Amino acid sequence: MSILMTVTFFILMFASVPVAYALIIAGSVAVLSENMAQAPLVIVKLFTPTQSYPLLAIPFFILAGSLMMSGSLGRKLVGFAAALVGRYPGGLGQVSVVGSTVFGGVSGSAVAEASALGSMLIPWQKREGYPPAFAAAVTASSSVIAGLIPPSIPLIIYATVSNTSIASLFIAGILPGLMLALGLMVVCYVSAKRRGFPVISREQAGLIRDNFWAALPALLMPVFILILLRAGIATPTEVSVVAVAYALVISSVLYRDMTIHRLMAALKETGIATGVVMMVIMGSNLVGYVLTSERIPDTIAQWALNTLGSPALILLVMNALLLVVGMFLDLPAAILLLGPTLVGIGQAIGIDPVQLGIIVAVNLSIGLFTPPIGTTLFISSSIARQPIGAVVRELWPFYLVAFTVLMLFTFIPALTIY
Repeated sequence: MSILMTVTFFILMFASVPVAYALIIAGSVAVLSENMAQAPLVIVKLFTPTQSYPLLAIPFFILAGSLMMSGSLGRKLVGFAAALVGRYPGGLGQVSVVGSTVFGGVSGSAVAEASALGSMLIPWQKREGYPPAFAAAVTASSSVIAGLIPPSIPLIIYATVSNTSIASLFIAGILPGLMLALGLMVVCYVSAKRRGFPVISREQAGLIRDNFWAALPALLMPVFILILLRAGIATPTEVSVVAVAYALVISSVLYRDMTIHRLMAALKETGIATGVVMMVIMGSNLVGYVLTSERIPDTIAQWALNTLGSPALILLVMNALLLVVGMFLDLPAAILLLGPTLVGIGQAIGIDPVQLGIIVAVNLSIGLFTPPIGTTLFISSSIARQPIGAVVRELWPFYLVAFTVLMLFTFIPALTIY
C-alpha cells in the first residue's frame, strides 16, 4: 500500500494538485486498493483528527491575528517598529524583522505575516531606495519568526502529533524566535553599511515613546498569552478564545475601527485558512494510518539507530531530511507526516520532545523561504515584483543566520529545556 500511495502522491504533486487533495487521494487509493469494503475506514480516518480539542486553538488564533493586523492596530505596530529601529543603518529592513516578531505574537502564521507586512513595508522600502529584491528577502525570511514564538500554529500542530504540552512548546519557542530576529537585524545592519542603503531621519521614524503607547495593546497580547499559559489559568484553546475577545474589544472600544465589513472579511479569511490546515490534517492522518499499518515509522527508526548509531549524526540526518522536505511540502503537512517517525527516533536517542519540536519548527520554517516552493518567498517576490532568483541571491546571509540558530538549538538542549 505504501508504495502505491507514495507513487500516487508524487504524481499528483507533479500535476500541481494541492497538497491536501494529494494526501487524501493518495491515502484513499492505497487503502481501497487492498479492499474496497474499507471505504468507511477512509471516512473515519479523515474525520477523526478533526475532533481534537487543542486544534480549536488554530482558527481562534488566526482570527485574533486577522482582526488585529487588518485595522489601525497593525499600522501602529509598524509605527512602533519604525520608531524603535528605523533611524539606524538598515533600519527599514530591521522594521520588517521587529514587526514580524511583534506580529508573530499576534497571528502565529508566517504566511499571514508575509502578506500583511509585505504589502505595507516592501513598497515603503522601495520608495526609500532599498533594492526591491533585498526588501523581499527581508520579509520572506523574517515572517517565519511567527512559526516559532507563541502563539505558533506549527507548534500547536506538532503538539497534537507528539502529545507534548503546547504551553511548554510556546515557552521554548520564544528564545529561538528572538535569536533569529536578532541575527536577521544584524544582517540588515551590515548589508546597509556595506552597500550604502539610505537611512531615514529621526523625524520620519517618529518618537519611540508616543509610538510605544499607541502600540501597547498589541504588545501586551503575547504577554497575556504566556501569563495565562504559564500560570495554568487557561488551556491554549481557552487562551485563543480570550485572544479573539481581546482583539474585538481593543478594536471596537479603544481604536473604534471595527466594522461589520472588516469582521466578515476576518471571518472569511479565518475560514479559508482553517479549512486548508484541517484538510491537510485529515489527509495526513489517512496517510499516517497507511504508514503505521505497514510499520514504516518503526522500520525507519530502527534503521537509523542501527546504521547511523551516533545521536549527533542522527540529528544531522534529521535536520537534512527536514530541510529537504520543507523545500517541497507545506509546513503543516510536513509536521503531520514526519512527526510520528521523528518523535520515535527522538525517544530512542534521548531527545526531549520539546527540543525536537523546536528543531522541527526551525527547519521547516527555513523551508518557507527556500526555493522551489517557499511560500513566504513567493509572496514577498510577487509583492516586490522581483524574480525568485534575484530574491534568493539576496537571501544567502539570512540562510546563514537561520542555519546557525538551527545548529545551536539542535546541539544545545539547555536553550530549549529550562
